[in-house]
Parts: sequence; structure tokens; C-alpha cells
Amino acid sequence: MPAYDYQCQNCGHEIELFQQMSAPVKKKCPECGKLKLKRLIVSGSAVVFKGSGFYETDYRSESYKNDAKAAKESDKPKKDDKKSKDKPSPSKKS
Repeated sequence: MPAYDYQCQNCGHEIELFQQMSAPVKKKCPECGKLKLKRLIVSGSAVVFKGSGFYETDYRSESYKNDAKAAKESDKPKKDDKKSKDKPSPSKKS
């Protein structure tokens, strides 16, 4: 539910009310009781997600990224790991 700011034109009292968007505009001031309450136009607020990330995989720590990179590199076959063809394979003599 959005919050709306109101100010009384008679006494200057300001309040913030949480209302549905379809709810009628309040007119009666809770302080002085007069029908001089006016809804103020304020800048909208953005949705802010606080914490380490909205999804589990967002905003990973540097240590996690480094570990993932190291694991990915260790899975790749190395170019220097050629099988040596010079060594004869051991054969069994009968």
C-alpha cells in the first residue's frame, strides 16, 4: 500500500497515511477537525532491496568468484599434459 502525505490548510498539521490507491482522499484534519486537509504531491520512492542481493547468485563475494574461476580453469585439459608416446606400454610375457 502506498503512503500519502497530507497537510491541513487550517492548522498546518502534517500526517502520513497508508492507503489503497483506490481509497478516497481524506479531507478532515485529525487535529483541528476542519475539512481543510490536502494531499501533498511528493516524489515517488523507488523499490530498494537491501542485503547481499535479491537473487542468491547476485552480488557474489570476490572470494566466491575467485574460487569459481579456479575451479573452471582446473576442469580444462592442459596443453602440457600430452601423453608420452616414447614410453612403451608394459606388456606381459607369457
